[in-house]
Amino acid sequence: MTKTNAGRFFEDYTLGEVIRHAVPRTLAEGERALYHALYPQRFALQSSDAFALTCGMDGAPLDDLIVFHTVFGKTVPDVSLNAVANLGYAEGRFLKPVYAGDTLRSESEVIGLKQNSNGKSGVVWVRTTGFDQMDEPVLSYVRWVMVRKRDQAQAAPEAVIPTLEEVVSIDDLAVPEDLTFEHYDFDLAGERHRAADYRIGEIIDHVDGTTIEEAEHMLATRLWQNTAKVHFDATHREDGKRLIYGGHVISLARALSFNGLANAQMIIAINGGAHANPCFAGDTVRAWSEVLDVAQVRPGIAALRLRLVATRGAAGALRGEDGKYLPDVLLDLDYWALMPA
Repeated sequence: MTKTNAGRFFEDYTLGEVIRHAVPRTLAEGERALYHALYPQRFALQSSDAFALTCGMDGAPLDDLIVFHTVFGKTVPDVSLNAVANLGYAEGRFLKPVYAGDTLRSESEVIGLKQNSNGKSGVVWVRTTGFDQMDEPVLSYVRWVMVRKRDQAQAAPEAVIPTLEEVVSIDDLAVPEDLTFEHYDFDLAGERHRAADYRIGEIIDHVDGTTIEEAEHMLATRLWQNTAKVHFDATHREDGKRLIYGGHVISLARALSFNGLANAQMIIAINGGAHANPCFAGDTVRAWSEVLDVAQVRPGIAALRLRLVATRGAAGALRGEDGKYLPDVLLDLDYWALMPA
């Protein structure tokens, strides 16, 4: 009897089942240091205890995407070990700040299934929730993944495609109770721009580019305990390349966005996201943002809805005349961020 885990295939999922993922992980300052070493991350709230204290926090919380990657990484052996591709995200909500010393675990509920017409794979939708050591939710999001079938002859399940909100409502944003920008230091934050300085439709070219090296994306994927074969095993793809973990591209683009959005201090929700084209070592990634909406959530605190695009190409270029993503576009991420009003 085999004791190893080959991962789940499409026919192994049942609508409504809840999967409790191994292994809980206690996060420390080491994760923050490694994250800042991997990405040019400079957002003040997550870099400085002193700055965070002036904003009403108990100290500098860990980067929102550290939380996302940790919760996501727990799900990989049960959800995407045999994935063809991670297709998208929706309804992501950061529910509670996470600090060094907190322990996170993950659970996922299967909320949708649809076999592809070729009979070789299918799409699985899951709603994943990350919990801390007090069993309080810190993050919730939906993602959908294309997963291989083990037995192509097995009958397809009844197709169920969940209805997902296009945008997380302002009323559903979990703004930390103690957060305040009353004594916000714009000089130390790096830029003077408030939410009121941005206009809907504005395109921000973040200017800088970063070339991804094989070693760094391998280190990043191991850091988040992501075991998906496409990221590690060069024999898993016919072209012999290891696919860059999509979360690595998200973090890189978010870090690059500091130049122009330095005061977008916290990602509070992910409305949607797509990994438009594969990314490989040697690619030089640039980023640009589009302002989609601006809303006040509390006196002195605003939420900026932003489209963050990671690309090998030019700022502002997203889709061709056919409506499809341009081949240089790697990521299209729609999110809410908190900043001084």
